[in-house]
Formats: sequence, C-alpha cells, structure tokens
Amino acid sequence: MELHSDFTKRVLIHGAEMPWVASPTAGVDRRMLDRIGGEVARATSFVRYAPSSAFPPHTHGGGEEFIVIEGVFEDEHGAYPAGTYVRNPPTSQHRPGSAPGCMIFVKLWQFDPADRTAVRLDMDEQPALVAPDRPGVTTRLLFEDHHETVRLEIWEPGATIRKAVPNGAELLVLGGDCTETGDALQLLSWLRIPDGGTLDAVAGPNGARVWIKTGGLRPAPA
Repeated sequence: MELHSDFTKRVLIHGAEMPWVASPTAGVDRRMLDRIGGEVARATSFVRYAPSSAFPPHTHGGGEEFIVIEGVFEDEHGAYPAGTYVRNPPTSQHRPGSAPGCMIFVKLWQFDPADRTAVRLDMDEQPALVAPDRPGVTTRLLFEDHHETVRLEIWEPGATIRKAVPNGAELLVLGGDCTETGDALQLLSWLRIPDGGTLDAVAGPNGARVWIKTGGLRPAPA
C-alpha cells in the first residue's frame, strides 16, 4: 500500500474529519495519513484504542514515535496520559493497550536503525524557550539527534511564523488554529512540507499549539 508516499509533495490532511478504519486487531481503529507497506509499514497515523483493547506483544523493528492525544495509553512500561511524547527505538518490545481507551498520533519505521534512545516525557514539563528569531513563539524541545529535531511550539495569537525547512517538516495541530500558505489548519490537522520548503504560518485569534518535526523525511530504513 502506498498513501501520500511522494515526499516531494506538500500534503495537508484534516485528521478530525477522517473516518476511522478498523485494524486487524479488534477495538483498534486507524486514520492513515501516509503509508508505504502493508501491516508492517513506514506509516503515520492516528490510532484509537477502545476501552480494554490491546495489541498482541510485538517488537518495533523500525521504531515507534507517538503522542498521546486523548485518554491514557498503557503498556508494561507504564501508563501515559494525554500530552505524553514517547519514542520506542528499533528492537524495543511491548504490549500496547488502554484500559480507559485512548487516541494517539503515531509514526512507525522512521528511525535511524542504530537509534537506541527511549524517550517518555510530558511535553508540558519540558523547559520553555522563547524563539529568538520568531516573535510570539515559545518552543519546548522533545528530541534532537544528528538528523531530526522534534519540538512542541506555542504560537501566540496572530504570531507570524516564517521559517525555511531545508530538510522538510511535519506539523500536527494539537490546539488552537492557524493558517499556512493560506490553508486553514485546526485541531488534528497534519501538514507535511517537502525538502526545501518554507513554513509560512499565521496563528489564529486563540493562538496555536503545534507539534513540529524537522529533518525526518526520508525513505524507510532497510
């Protein structure tokens, strides 16, 4: 399966408007944003766990990165409420599920194969830094290595954000709203900007809370 697999193209999807599609596991549904492959795939998706649902135990050969958007995600390593950012690197294992139910935004098979850094953190507990080159923007660093940077950004109402993204970028709106090159983005809107592009956004009247990854666009690891 190939879905929005041409990374040279800009893609905007309003996740809140997409229908849920059942996965092979009962009680677990998906909204697919991009995908290369079958059930084992380089993929970006929203995943919804019904109360008391779970996936079978498995190993993440290509790593797993996710944000808990609603509810509480659980595995044998702990319970992660909304606002948690997690990175399970290649070779990590777990049995994911949720007793109360949850929704996550998840990216699979997009790690450096040598990465072994596990991350589990509350995004709002990370140090807040004012962006010196972007008035009205506060950033919280979630992860950074030699090829990608992941941040939570808070854009004040009416803030103008213009930034070159020479290695591409992905954005997920987690609160508020904004426009980007004239397109309206709201809660759960996901935007992919290709290599060499520019982020050109204006925060809405209530500001915006945006998850941003730069430098992460690349083919699936072998």
